[in-house]
Amino acid sequence: MSTAPRSLRKSALSIAMGLCLASLVAAPAFAQSATGAVAGRANSGDQITIVNTATGASRSVTVNSDGSYRIGQLPPGDYTLTAGSGTPVNLNVSLGGTTTVNLDSAGGVANLAAVEVVGSRVVNRVDVYSTESATNINREELARLPVDQGLNAVALIAPGVQSSSVFGGLSFGGSTVAENVVYINGLNVTDPYLRQGFSSVPFNFYQEFQVKTGGYSAEFGRSTGGVINAVTRSGGNDFKGGLQVTIEPPAWVESPRDRYYSDGKLLARDRTSRDDSAFYKTNIWASGPILKDRLFFFAMYEQRDSNSKDIDTTQAWITRGDNGFWGGKIDWRLNDNHVLEFLAFSDKAESTTTTHVYDWDTSFLDQADGESTAGSGGDNWSVTYTGHFTDYFVAKAMYGVNKRSSSGSSPTDPLCSIVSLATNYTNKFGRPATRTGCHSDNTSINGREDQREAARLDFEWTLGSHLLRFGLDHEQMDSASSTIYPGDGRSYSIQGLSAGALLPNDATVPVGAVAIVDARYYVTGAPVATRAQAFYLEDSWSVTDNLLLNLGVRFDNFKNTLASGATFAEAGFGDMISPRLGFSWDIKGDGTTKLFGNAGRYYLPLTNKLTDYFGGGSTDEHTYYVFNGWETKQHPISGAPYLSPILGAQIGPVNTEGNVPAPTDVRTAVARDLKQVFQDEFIIGFQQAINQEWSWGVNATYRKMTRAVEDVSIRHVEGCPWYSGDWPILNPGETNTLWCPDTNDWVTFDNSEDGYITSGSGIVMGYKKPRRTYKAVEFQIDRAWDDRWAFNASYLWSKSEGNLEGPVNSDTGYGDTNLVQYYDHPAVNERFGVTFNDFTHQIKLRGSFKLNEMWSFGATLSAHSGGPITAFGVRWPNDNRSAGGPSEGSGGGSGWLCVANCSSINRELVFTENGAFGRMPWVTNLGANVTWTLPVEGIDLKARFSVYNLLNSETATRVHSRYESAPGVTMPYFGQARAWQSPRYMNLVLTWDF
Repeated sequence: MSTAPRSLRKSALSIAMGLCLASLVAAPAFAQSATGAVAGRANSGDQITIVNTATGASRSVTVNSDGSYRIGQLPPGDYTLTAGSGTPVNLNVSLGGTTTVNLDSAGGVANLAAVEVVGSRVVNRVDVYSTESATNINREELARLPVDQGLNAVALIAPGVQSSSVFGGLSFGGSTVAENVVYINGLNVTDPYLRQGFSSVPFNFYQEFQVKTGGYSAEFGRSTGGVINAVTRSGGNDFKGGLQVTIEPPAWVESPRDRYYSDGKLLARDRTSRDDSAFYKTNIWASGPILKDRLFFFAMYEQRDSNSKDIDTTQAWITRGDNGFWGGKIDWRLNDNHVLEFLAFSDKAESTTTTHVYDWDTSFLDQADGESTAGSGGDNWSVTYTGHFTDYFVAKAMYGVNKRSSSGSSPTDPLCSIVSLATNYTNKFGRPATRTGCHSDNTSINGREDQREAARLDFEWTLGSHLLRFGLDHEQMDSASSTIYPGDGRSYSIQGLSAGALLPNDATVPVGAVAIVDARYYVTGAPVATRAQAFYLEDSWSVTDNLLLNLGVRFDNFKNTLASGATFAEAGFGDMISPRLGFSWDIKGDGTTKLFGNAGRYYLPLTNKLTDYFGGGSTDEHTYYVFNGWETKQHPISGAPYLSPILGAQIGPVNTEGNVPAPTDVRTAVARDLKQVFQDEFIIGFQQAINQEWSWGVNATYRKMTRAVEDVSIRHVEGCPWYSGDWPILNPGETNTLWCPDTNDWVTFDNSEDGYITSGSGIVMGYKKPRRTYKAVEFQIDRAWDDRWAFNASYLWSKSEGNLEGPVNSDTGYGDTNLVQYYDHPAVNERFGVTFNDFTHQIKLRGSFKLNEMWSFGATLSAHSGGPITAFGVRWPNDNRSAGGPSEGSGGGSGWLCVANCSSINRELVFTENGAFGRMPWVTNLGANVTWTLPVEGIDLKARFSVYNLLNSETATRVHSRYESAPGVTMPYFGQARAWQSPRYMNLVLTWDF
């Protein structure tokens, strides 16, 4: 960086400059979710005018009597700012941030110590108008780095964000994958059913990303983890277009090694060394004016083709996906004061998997003997209006629809019913030589459709030293899931029952019959819904020129509705109050050094999965027939012969005892006045611009969660014998009220003292109150891009502790949100210690270097210490009831391990803490890329070759944690690895913009 005199730098700035918020040390953010702002100081009474260089849209404000000004609700992008008749200043407004521009008497930038001059660009090093913690990154910076093409990969750049080795989502600050929210242009696109995923949009569709890791303002809620906030690209007055091709052939993807246990046995998931995958996509886009200065468009289409092979010892599965994404945005500037934006995209996707017989020794792949199709995604859209009614009052309204789907099907579904042979039949007659039934895999047809209708209003009103922000939002989330049998909708089970046998419908098998057919008609699924609403009020008060207080409060409510229309659970505005308090102190008054902090409460509403589990209803009917032998038919697709049962006379009436209508009364299933999960968070931080290139910062975070909403095993309630083995939804460890059918009245009990009775010893006890804490100290240093090189490094020390991980359970791999096994037995949640997501040390580095106009390079490195290894037993002192099963996915588990007298209730047990068996190894991932740019002026052609996991590290990320299968019977593979890092892969991205 030049050390030219200050006057020379001011002169350069007044000619051509740009301002943008870099990826700072926990870069704070402030503004409505899809916009940014510009603020600063200038001469009182001056007219400040800002113009969008792409669209020509302009806004003007008058500098206040105290010398301050602010222009909010600005779409991210490049602008020019002019004070009176001064020389225009070029700047960039970033997503969710406030760009500080202090002007001197001549209209030039005065806060030179707080910015970095990069040719014609100035980078704002510290955002003194923010009290949040977030990381911003745009398309230009990502293009210089080996970051894979997806939102998850972008979010992993931020400190404290880690990928889940179990569910594939993201963990923010020790939270689970089911606690985050994702916005695209202000539209919430988070999965409303399990809250573990979000709509999939191509990388090239986005303009900028903001990853909020804590301290977010009152307009954001329904999250105790993190927020991913993204905006899409828009058109301007210049016609532009581009083509991008991504190539990832099978030869560039390393296959994982075959894995063996210590006894030489092949891992349960079988072979992996011959697995491979390939991915290709072509992206084309165009943008420009429909009506110059007024109406603009951006449109994109992307064709995505993927192929993968999963080859095991005796079987192989080949999956092919051929999907197209379309998306577009229209911006209509009615005039300088009123703007309409329309966003639409479709992320529908479908993949087909064929099943083959495979011989490992000869590498012989037989023709397909089965096929299935999986579908996902949906159509999405939103419309947003922004109105500037005076210099000091701005209103914004948004309405949108987000759709998701999950489906599975097979070509044989409409043609073939399920046919199965009961054990009593095969014991009696053996198994026929010819295949029975023609369905490919004898599975049900499952599907789900989710839809969110979202509407929100946001207002900004500047009153002297106060910026008042207030608004409300409404979300209606509907989910309809279904399970039906293929073919004629019935599953045919052939059973070897003889004459005189009593059937469940109280009929007897007639004389002469040697077997019967149980034809089961089973249909589940019905619509369930959640309505969530909120309103918020926030005052950003500039107490002095250097001190900003952010005082906010948010009020939430929600209502979960069953398929019958009955209310499952609800909470009013008074039940979910979230105060937020933050401050930012510009210590030196020049924008170079900031002390900031915040404290807030964040609530997490219930998901549609929980409602669906209790309130969908089902039809389950059995019709019994005499089995009259087999009929040989031809497979409708392959032509191969198969056997179909011949139905004889019906035996007795249809058995409808299994029918369960959608409930209308859930008083025994959910506690009255159920209280909602919340988390309190406290952050204190410091940031400083060392000079015009470098900045650094440090912050500390503390999070505490002391409530859960879960299904709890209730085997005893004093005064109500009816509860002797039920799983109602409660606040475990707290006082709850349930309906008692025995007394026809409500019964209130303290679940920390009552709710469970041991088997064998009859001891009555309760459950531990849930608790989860997260402590972290983060250090970060940043060197901004100066058209030559950039660098960022962060180190985070953290500790995650508790007796539950959150609404899902990574230890056992159980992902039904709010329906995991922490409270299936008191033994499961009595251990307070390190949680699955406890990674003590986390290091992240990223850098880019431009050698010349033709060649540039980038690299990323992430490393974190391994998670804890915890043992799960199956029994508890003085109790014969199981506290967990022997399989990894069965859930639950006890910290007590049997060492003697294991077959008796007086067994000798030893207690083990969470993490008592050590830690998994450090996980390291190095990425690198090289970019070639065609050195011809006027032609923007690039080729970027990236390598991910360059060192091909395959470190274990998960181990077998089941210690016992029965008291004293040790599982053979406890502590041995069962999941590893994805191996090395490479891709080439060719980009031509014109």
